[in-house]
Amino acid sequence: MSLGVRYDDPDAGNRAGARAVSAVPPAARATTPGWRDPRLWVGLLIVAASVVAGSRLLAAADDTVAVWAVAADAGPGAALTEGDLVVHRVRFAESDDLAGYYRVDDTLPGELRLVRGVGAGELLPRGAVGAADQPTDTVELPVAVESDQVPPAVQAGSVVDVYLVGDPARGEAAAVEPGTPVLQEATVVDAPTSDGGFGGAAGQRQLVLAVPQDDAAAYFAAVAAFESPLLTVVRRG
Repeated sequence: MSLGVRYDDPDAGNRAGARAVSAVPPAARATTPGWRDPRLWVGLLIVAASVVAGSRLLAAADDTVAVWAVAADAGPGAALTEGDLVVHRVRFAESDDLAGYYRVDDTLPGELRLVRGVGAGELLPRGAVGAADQPTDTVELPVAVESDQVPPAVQAGSVVDVYLVGDPARGEAAAVEPGTPVLQEATVVDAPTSDGGFGGAAGQRQLVLAVPQDDAAAYFAAVAAFESPLLTVVRRG
């Protein structure tokens, strides 16, 4: 009977360790991307787009508009120059409201004067400015007109003609010759909407017009001739 004898291989451990070492993949070294690497250009485009978007957002944040205002109290007939005006930056809730005032980048008409008083610091309304040769006896005339007889675009600064006719249901004839306005080239000083609480009856708009005093007297005489006068406003320009 022979005895089994185990002989250990002294190199077996070394060979196993070598196999384990050779199984580990080599470490990848980070490399700096070259200028031809598309990732570099994509990153630059993202940065540039962010800068442009940020600039536009900052520019849009200031939505105020520079408009002219009167530096000191000025009454009807006062001549205006740029020296009498100051710049105010204003944010208008409605873009249409800006149309009634003079922007700083607008060209101011020369030789103008006020047709009504304007207080210090008040924005300069277009409706408060008239031509230099406009009569100094200008008055503010309130005119109540049915809403459907006033163009929606009529606002402060508009120039309008006012036509007066009688009530056809009562057989009333026209106050003046057909096609002739009872008020001509009148400047609208104020034009609140029918629901603005200005004092007009329901369904009416009350316009405040700057007209020569003689024209106002003729208007009242023409209106008084009718029991139910009908007014129609026509906007010029």
